[in-house]
Amino acid sequence: MRDGFIKAAAGTPKIKVADCEYNAGQIIALMREAAAQGVKVLALPELCVTGYTCGDLFLQDTLLRGAEEALGRILEETKELDMLTAVGLPVWNRWDGKLYNCAAVINRGKILGLVPKLYIPSYGEFYEGRWFASGRGADYLLTLCGQRVSLDAHNLVIFDCENVPGLTVGVEVCEDLWTAEPPSARLAQNGAAVILNLSASNEVAGKAAYRRALVAGQSGRLVCGYVYANAGEGESTTDLVFAGHSLIAENGTILAEKRFETGLTVSEIDVGRLAHERQRMNTFGAAEGSSCPCFFRLEAENTVLTRPVAKNPFVPEDGADRQERCEEIFAIAALGLKKRLEHTRASCAVVGLSGGLDSTLALLITARAFDMLSRPRTDILAVTMPCFGTTRRTRSNAELLALELGVDFREVNIGRAVEQHFADIGQSMEDHSVAFENGQARERTQVLMDLANQRGGLVIGTGDLSELALGWATYNGDHMSMYGVNGSIPKTLVRHLVDWEADRLGGKAGEVLRDILDTPVSPELLPPKDGEIAQRTEDLVGPYELHDFFLYYAVRWGFGPRKVLRLAEYALGDKYDRETLLKWLNSFYRRFFAQQFKRSCLPDGPKVGSLALSPRGDWRMPSDAVNTLWMKELETL
Repeated sequence: MRDGFIKAAAGTPKIKVADCEYNAGQIIALMREAAAQGVKVLALPELCVTGYTCGDLFLQDTLLRGAEEALGRILEETKELDMLTAVGLPVWNRWDGKLYNCAAVINRGKILGLVPKLYIPSYGEFYEGRWFASGRGADYLLTLCGQRVSLDAHNLVIFDCENVPGLTVGVEVCEDLWTAEPPSARLAQNGAAVILNLSASNEVAGKAAYRRALVAGQSGRLVCGYVYANAGEGESTTDLVFAGHSLIAENGTILAEKRFETGLTVSEIDVGRLAHERQRMNTFGAAEGSSCPCFFRLEAENTVLTRPVAKNPFVPEDGADRQERCEEIFAIAALGLKKRLEHTRASCAVVGLSGGLDSTLALLITARAFDMLSRPRTDILAVTMPCFGTTRRTRSNAELLALELGVDFREVNIGRAVEQHFADIGQSMEDHSVAFENGQARERTQVLMDLANQRGGLVIGTGDLSELALGWATYNGDHMSMYGVNGSIPKTLVRHLVDWEADRLGGKAGEVLRDILDTPVSPELLPPKDGEIAQRTEDLVGPYELHDFFLYYAVRWGFGPRKVLRLAEYALGDKYDRETLLKWLNSFYRRFFAQQFKRSCLPDGPKVGSLALSPRGDWRMPSDAVNTLWMKELETL
């Protein structure tokens, strides 16, 4: 459970209708299997002790006594298990003479509470109202299995783990989720981070997709983990089939899913991530009505991860969604620029085109914006500015791309201007220090700004999100523009978008884009060696694949260095060893804090994803903040 990861499971035992003793044995076996896999929170199906499809047998005292005896056996034979379990059974309340469809929440042989189903369906194939009463307003203390137990739906019962921060559990039963006001909404608003749903939802064609969307959507709306355990094999098939469609979701994403199977569906819910997301959302507040905490404890231990963790979290997965996601990103970025061009009545857009990835993407987005405006692409001026480090390959690709896109192209060789500037300030041409590099970058920006002034246009920025995070930009050089279209696009996504556009365009343009993709990332500020690029960015600052991973989890989710490293080892450990990961993680934190001053004065630019570093929006950090706490934690790893 270290770092906020809780292993959770939805279990579907193979049962026999009305055979409570047999069902208890199956439930015990499944609970033991779950505990052996490290599961700490387990949801079992609705009425699984008796079977959901008992019909009028629910009105038989023999069945109800058998259910209570079966629960007693379950409690006795699992009291050594370090796990919170919700198991479904019918409970008769002698105080009001009603029968309730309940989830019994148990831990180490004790019943922590009974949560009754609130919404009792009486339509179509479901006639629960014939046997069960709604638990709405119920607030009773009764005896079950020799224990004094609260049957409570009047208060919001939340099961709170005392020694695992963030592990707070709420329970609802099947139909409760499908209603206009699911109890899980109020439970989550009052602190429940994980919702368990004990369900018996039958299977018909098309229902699984709706159920999946419902569970994922509810976990997203409530910023919670949602464990949905469904009845399966063993239920009566007189009129219905139950397929054991069990799901585990977190904040809108399905983590694990099984259908047409019995057994366990297992994954890990990150309650730390959920807590961070709720913390940053000031719209997530407490619901009306009191909540009733019920405390339990679990032994603290490491959770073995099995959940999906993307190697490139900013990059859309290959598949049907890739086309839609890439088109969407292009559209958002181009729409932002379109509005800015319209508002400023700019006569042209000026793009510094180096033949590298970032400027290529900026030009592609600019071309899309001009298409949206129904303006000729010749109103785009692509400028290449060769100097001491420019190679023939990048210079050629810049010109070929401009030609294929149909934009105006111009070359301005800045070599003599930079030499004059160096002479003016006393900078030796043999001294390849940071002044040698940055002098070229600032000269290029001056050229672009002045050309834009000549033509009444805007300079379009090319710097990406990864460079901003690391401060890999020349202050008042490539750091500055009049509108930065790439500012919220990390390097791994830049590469993916250019790759996608190469597929989409095809032909000669696609060939040029492919060669740009194959070119090493470099600012080309140092003289080439044998005509080849001498300065490779990733050799100096580290692999962008790693830095984008660190950026996503450290900034978007607020994780500390220990948790970021753990996730990096899990997702990228097959490619990078721990020493390499630690080296570049240290570099990331040092650079991120030290370079905030560059982010504090960024030009405007559109946000296209879940993370941006604009000082006016997503990221407001003082330029003088120190990284002592983060570096101290890194020293312990």
